[in-house]
Amino acid sequence: MKSAVETLSPTRVKLTVEVPFEELKPSIDEAYKTIATQVQVPGFRKGKVPQQLIDQRVGRGYVIETAINDGLNGFYQSAVQETGIRPLSRPEVEITEVPDPAKKDGQLTFSVELDVRPEIELPDYKGIDVTVEAVEASDEDIQKAMDELRGRFGTLTAVDRPAQDGDFLTIDLTASVGDDEVDSAQDLSYQIGSGTMLEGMDEAVTGLSTDEDATFETKLAGGEHAGADAQVKVVVKAVKERELPEVDDEFAQLASEFDTAEELRADLAKQASESKLMDQGVEARDKVLDKLVELVAVPVPESVIDEQLEQHFNGENAHSAGEDHDTEEHRAEIRTNTERAFQNEVILDAVAEKEEVGVSQAELIDYIVSTAGQYGMEPNQFAQMLDQSGQVPMIVGEVRRRKALAKVLEYANVTDANGATVDLSEFVRPAGDDAETISADELEAEQDAQATETAADAPEAVETSEAVETAETSEVVEPEAATSEAVEAEDAAAQTDEAPKKAAKKAPAKKAAAKKPAAKKAASE
Repeated sequence: MKSAVETLSPTRVKLTVEVPFEELKPSIDEAYKTIATQVQVPGFRKGKVPQQLIDQRVGRGYVIETAINDGLNGFYQSAVQETGIRPLSRPEVEITEVPDPAKKDGQLTFSVELDVRPEIELPDYKGIDVTVEAVEASDEDIQKAMDELRGRFGTLTAVDRPAQDGDFLTIDLTASVGDDEVDSAQDLSYQIGSGTMLEGMDEAVTGLSTDEDATFETKLAGGEHAGADAQVKVVVKAVKERELPEVDDEFAQLASEFDTAEELRADLAKQASESKLMDQGVEARDKVLDKLVELVAVPVPESVIDEQLEQHFNGENAHSAGEDHDTEEHRAEIRTNTERAFQNEVILDAVAEKEEVGVSQAELIDYIVSTAGQYGMEPNQFAQMLDQSGQVPMIVGEVRRRKALAKVLEYANVTDANGATVDLSEFVRPAGDDAETISADELEAEQDAQATETAADAPEAVETSEAVETAETSEVVEPEAATSEAVEAEDAAAQTDEAPKKAAKKAPAKKAAAKKPAAKKAASE
């Protein structure tokens, strides 16, 4: 088999594949076996019908077409591996030559157009200069941390006065849209200033005493009337203030592992300093990535953007986003975010490859545990979901990119606004260096294999040469594409092991069951 790549643009190629008759013959023999189980010939059992009779009954052209349908995916994937391209989109397949049914020779020739991951030339990313805000833990920061700790051990006491900021209320709510009451709730707890309920709530309840009420206008946040303008009546049933414990040695022993209040305050000061350093690290990381993106141009395939726009605005969760969800401004925002995410990914993957960054099992587990918490799932349940949906390589890639960015940050020259050098060694130090790692080569091989299967899954319908005749087709329901919260370019196409199949004219997204010798229109699902 011979394959050649023609570059159409920095992100799109045309792959031409020639399969000689000798390599196509195993697929033809398998097609004969398959068809033999489908036809009935008097005197022969199913599966035992000779090839000559099959040629007479259905035609050798149909046998060759079946062989091409069944073998096309394998030939395509072999060509992808041979040429080293990294598919991003669903391939558009065009068959230009098939073996002559009347002869025992000839070849299969087809071409594939698809978007691929662009190749970039990394700039010198060592020694990038960035400036961050000068931060230092103040007495106010330490006192705030202490008050938060005291708040965990505070007690609520009912008071006979108007409610003020920070008070805890027990309230009843009744919501009406027009003249109709649409919702109500009793004995809810709410802290003024927390902003955890309806917009306008704080203003309405501030100044109310027990058994007083107020009505305010707002938009409902949930339920079947989400987003509707409503009138909400709130009744205050109790006003409570939180009494905080005194900071003494007894409190230190109750709230921490320290014996004295002085030791507790010193530890809170240390934590506040570490938090400020973390803030500087995050700011430096973001600025380093911004400068890195400025240093190298990364073209973004339109198919990557289109896929994300389709998923965001027409996906299964789009209907719950409200009527003003799909706007030109919001589409422009999603387009910009998708372009930037793709550029970040390509650049950091290139850095990871150059730096030979691997991912340890401990790092992967830490990431899964933290991400599972964001989705409100148990880590084991989340890990099983990732494994079943084939997204583990995607997660490994994300962890690897984070480590690559940390490596660039490690090389950077970071100073604060006062000109002082900022030591971010603790911020960028990778965890689990001694653990077993997934190497860069292993990860790239697994991601390439996944991307190849992805790109082979659902090509668009395209025309073949006039040497191939028209085929009849029957429609089959198209499988739903798997979705993911992560914006991963390689997941632009649905991930299945379906081989490219012929499809009917004007039916680009359907499987086809060819019934005549050859097809004029061919596509993959």
